[in-house]
Amino acid sequence: MQLYGLKNCDTCRKALKSLPEATLVDLRADGVPTDVLEKAYAKFGDALLNTRSTTWRQLDEQTRQQPVLTLLAEHPALMKRPLIEKDGELFLSWSKDVQDALA
Repeated sequence: MQLYGLKNCDTCRKALKSLPEATLVDLRADGVPTDVLEKAYAKFGDALLNTRSTTWRQLDEQTRQQPVLTLLAEHPALMKRPLIEKDGELFLSWSKDVQDALA
């Protein structure tokens, strides 16, 4: 099980603590493999982009208009976290639904 997130993200830390078998893949250091990112975008669409983040607020309007996958490739911290991959299935965030599905 892979957990794509940031090591200093509180939500990612909570998810890791609850999922001891998960391995953290740091978005800033390691990025998300292109095939995983494309699969996540196909499943979650624009919800994959965290438009409430500090990184998003720092972007100019022209940059914000770029395609989601381009933005995420250039600014990995824009991805909503965590993105969890388990047995080929993807889960986004650490909501109650995700927690129940992975319990």
